[in-house]
Amino acid sequence: MSASYHYPPELMTILKDAIPKLCKSKRDLLTFFKGCGIQNEIVQPFETLLKEDKENFNKYRVTAELLEKINELGDNGIRLRRELLKRVTEIEDFSICWENDQAAARGLVSQIRDIVNVKDSFTRMRNEKEAEQRKRIEAEQAAITKNKEKADKIEKAKSAFFALFGEDNPHTRGKRLEKALTDLFDAFEITVKEAFTVKAPDTDQVVEQIDGMVELEGHIYLTEMKWWKNSIGVAEISPHLVRVFSRGGQARAFFISYSNFTEPAIQQCRDALAGGAIVCLVQVEEIVDALNSGADLKKLLKKKVQAAISHKNPLFRDVA
Repeated sequence: MSASYHYPPELMTILKDAIPKLCKSKRDLLTFFKGCGIQNEIVQPFETLLKEDKENFNKYRVTAELLEKINELGDNGIRLRRELLKRVTEIEDFSICWENDQAAARGLVSQIRDIVNVKDSFTRMRNEKEAEQRKRIEAEQAAITKNKEKADKIEKAKSAFFALFGEDNPHTRGKRLEKALTDLFDAFEITVKEAFTVKAPDTDQVVEQIDGMVELEGHIYLTEMKWWKNSIGVAEISPHLVRVFSRGGQARAFFISYSNFTEPAIQQCRDALAGGAIVCLVQVEEIVDALNSGADLKKLLKKKVQAAISHKNPLFRDVA
């Protein structure tokens, strides 16, 4: 039934006419209202009237007064109003009425059903609309919260990364670089596994030292990081390429460097690309520029990968 605050005028008018016709006797009328859950203190004066002055007990006048009192209950009368409507609309056997009232009662109950159904339909539509609005607002708020958390995470990672430029100790800076880049990638939702070693199965001897591993769009990238003053040459690039080739095309490579790459090193990476390996050279300067411009670090890496594959360019720089 409708959860409206009170019966609207059109419904009240029909109820005032229908309920007396649905109750043959004056006693039946009071029994109907009491069965709906009306409070004793409301119905008691009419019980007294029926007992002491039955001739002045008019079913239509009493029904109108009781309905008005029920309506005045406000929120406290919601359950009572619902139950009353439920009882009226569920009546199917109109033989309970006087014979002369049966046709009219059937018509009035039908009208009440129509009004209730229409109002319930509007209530359902309103509730559905409000639920959709709440859901949309909650989703928008969740997105705002997520974006705020991501922005805060990026700012924190940026601060740690930029702090590296003030570190004079190369060893300390190298250690902090791994952590700073890991946190930075993580802030941009790039999956990162920190440095790890690969050991020989028989001797437990370390055979590979991997600075880190990045997952980007389902592909694994072995990642090497250097913060050197001198340019990165073939001697530094070669071992990393060996690690990639030794995995039979199942891995790709990022080589991140503070300094430049020599032309022979770049050419070696071009040759590796021609041989089927995906190798991307990244300079710290590119990361700094991206962070300062508010660019997405994940998009930067994706562009470099696309350029490496499509143009055989391992050191692609996005100038847009």
